[in-house]
Amino acid sequence: MGDTGQATTRRRFRSVRARTTLGAGAVVLAALVVGAVAFVLVLRSVLLDGVRATAEAGLEQVSSQVEADGVGVVAGYEDVLVQVVGAGGTVLAHGEDTDGVVLPTDDESRWSHDGERWLLVADGVDLPSGDEGTLVYGASLEQADTAVRTAVVLLAVGVPVLVLVLVGVTWVVTGRSLRPVERMRTEVETIRAARPDARVDVPDTGDEVARLATTMNGMLDRLDRAAASQRRFVSDASHELRSPIASIRQHAEVARAHPDRSDVGALAAVVRSEAVRLQELVTGLLELSRLDEGGLATRRAVDLDDLALDAVARARSASQDDDGERSGVRVDGSGIGAARVLGDERVLAGVVRNLVDNAVRHARSRVAVALVAQDGAAVLTVDDDGAGVPEDARERVFERFVRLDEARSRDAGGAGLGLAIVRDAVRAHGGHVSVTVSPLGGARFVVRMALGD
Repeated sequence: MGDTGQATTRRRFRSVRARTTLGAGAVVLAALVVGAVAFVLVLRSVLLDGVRATAEAGLEQVSSQVEADGVGVVAGYEDVLVQVVGAGGTVLAHGEDTDGVVLPTDDESRWSHDGERWLLVADGVDLPSGDEGTLVYGASLEQADTAVRTAVVLLAVGVPVLVLVLVGVTWVVTGRSLRPVERMRTEVETIRAARPDARVDVPDTGDEVARLATTMNGMLDRLDRAAASQRRFVSDASHELRSPIASIRQHAEVARAHPDRSDVGALAAVVRSEAVRLQELVTGLLELSRLDEGGLATRRAVDLDDLALDAVARARSASQDDDGERSGVRVDGSGIGAARVLGDERVLAGVVRNLVDNAVRHARSRVAVALVAQDGAAVLTVDDDGAGVPEDARERVFERFVRLDEARSRDAGGAGLGLAIVRDAVRAHGGHVSVTVSPLGGARFVVRMALGD
């Protein structure tokens, strides 16, 4: 119980509210202490100057009287110290308050008598007898000392009270200012997967707290979209991976149950075909994972025309060697011009290859690949004479595991990740990819990226 209380106290003193209050109190206390000390010193100096001026004026007045009327005139002075001292240090005359004492004859000094402090000033005086003496005059410091003591007491009481008031006001104001932040923290803490659409309330203050709430809601929106996309991606990936695995398992179980009827060659062909599909899926998923993490391994100058020519040569070779839909598709690369971009060569090669493979897969007889440098950008176009992409599906075609022709076989349709990889890879390079109608009658995919040095 004690440890819990100590931990709570430590957390409270580590809070922004406590640190702000203590910091403000410490700064103001230091400033007030310095100001109070300076004030007392200045006040003391001013009062002392006033007493000194009074004493010097009195000294001059008494000196004139002594030189005119003799030393006896000092006997009638009260409430001040007046004394005439001869050359040998003998007291020749004195006022009523200096009976029986000898005052210092320094030019200026402070002297205490009967618990009272005096400021003494002295100067030479010509006596009527022709001798020279020293006239000492003293003014009381009692009023000055009283004023200084009063100021010290008032400041000693007033400064702590003022600091306490400031600390209290700072504590209350800071607490009220941070209350919306604490409310937002509580609201965010209560957001769970069951309420992914929950958001924090934005106060109508228009200050930093309101902007923080708006930014936090934007962050929650992005996290919600990312989580939804991740859930959809995992669901689609699970579905795609389950199909080839189920096919392999089914053929294997049939071969095991009826070994006399099974054809090893047919079984091997099925396993190989489904394994290729699995490999494509895993490769695509890994590539998308790297792109999601911003994974461009390197950025250097890449000749995009070389990658386009390689993709065209590869597509021509595949068209000649394979049977089925790819047979007879002519791939034209005559429109490929020189263009250099800054990026990851491996990722860019995958972009061009996926676009060309996609075009060959959907073309009837012709694919055209072109690359030009235009307005500071490298523009890659891939055309085919296939069925094209409907206008309402031109954004959806870049989503993961999307196949517009659901009726076609998965072997012909691919894994549904190629165009998603293209979009994410082009975005990672600061470019843009879109699909329009091709002059050949099918689809035209256009990739635009900034030229590199």
